[in-house]
Amino acid sequence: MEKFENRVFMSSPTMHGDEQKYIKEAFDTNWIAPLGTNVDAFEKDMAEFIGCDGATALSSGTAAIHLAVKLAGIEADDTVFCSDLTFAATVNPISYEGGNAVFIDAERDTWNMDPAALRKAFQKYDDNVHEDGKLYKKPKAVIVANLYGTPAKLEEIRDICNEYDTVLIEDAAESLGATYKGMQTGRFGVYNAISFNGNKIITTSGGGMLLSDDTEALKKAKFWATQAREDLPYYYHKEIGYNYRMSNIIAGIGRGQLLHLDQHCKKKREIYDNYKEGFRDLPLSMNPFETCSMPNFWLSCILLDRGCKTTPDEIRRKLESYNVESRLIWRPMHMQPVYESNDFIASGDEYVGKDIFERGLCLPSDLKMTEDIQNSVIEIIKTMF
Repeated sequence: MEKFENRVFMSSPTMHGDEQKYIKEAFDTNWIAPLGTNVDAFEKDMAEFIGCDGATALSSGTAAIHLAVKLAGIEADDTVFCSDLTFAATVNPISYEGGNAVFIDAERDTWNMDPAALRKAFQKYDDNVHEDGKLYKKPKAVIVANLYGTPAKLEEIRDICNEYDTVLIEDAAESLGATYKGMQTGRFGVYNAISFNGNKIITTSGGGMLLSDDTEALKKAKFWATQAREDLPYYYHKEIGYNYRMSNIIAGIGRGQLLHLDQHCKKKREIYDNYKEGFRDLPLSMNPFETCSMPNFWLSCILLDRGCKTTPDEIRRKLESYNVESRLIWRPMHMQPVYESNDFIASGDEYVGKDIFERGLCLPSDLKMTEDIQNSVIEIIKTMF
């Protein structure tokens, strides 16, 4: 098999033309700067789609998580429980506010936060001084991520948070369009974040959104996102603010993209199913999900069986030799040098996230990948076994 002339991407932007209508509208009205009719409409449409009472369009999904952390009242030395098997953007905003991230291991059914490990963490962090002389402060928030577009056990996690009277923040950056028990992800937390980065299921090139039923909190977030400028005829600031608001131009891209979200999810599911069928006789499995959920299948991933003679990185390098992009699974946060001193809690003796990282690989899941190209990718991978 010859090397692909054009690179086969994992997940690149896919435009449809509808985006141009809203971009042109912004140009025609000279409404180029942040805020504007596209931003207002994009917030309204997204809130209605997710099922939240309101939304605030921002410069990134990370900005949305940061403002959610601030709304949850996180300050210096506060404890926050968060997913361990995730991208750093899920957890870095805790550090922005001086908080202390405690990482919760993944579970097998979804590769997401393990509810049993979460409950174990709550039992440990009980506002008491333990035998080691340390004070284990009860967390102010829990941040759960939906890995690769697959919903976590959101209802169970939310129930545990409610039991311990702790704010839940849902990081739905990767799972827009996915559902859990018939409801869209991005509405299970008190505050919820989604991303429109260039590789996401829909994109605005960059950008994100904060969603909540607490519309007063969203007003506060919008205030912070526009440099915390007070409503006076001169610049007056009583709080630290941020330049986090979304541009009216890229909001127009988002409005056009949202029209095709269902189409994108359908195509991603076809890619996942084709991989699953193509690999049925190989010593590996696909990234799993619960029957009560419907992922958006943003990225299709494989998990090699234990004892497999090949490794994920060998497959990655083989694919790269054919100009095909793939990526190892997120390295867990407790294994990152910047967070190696943070606490990590698993439900048992086995570290599930670490095992998934060591045996897993994200495969090209691009919307523009033809079935023939995907079948060629499958054949390349088959040669590794």
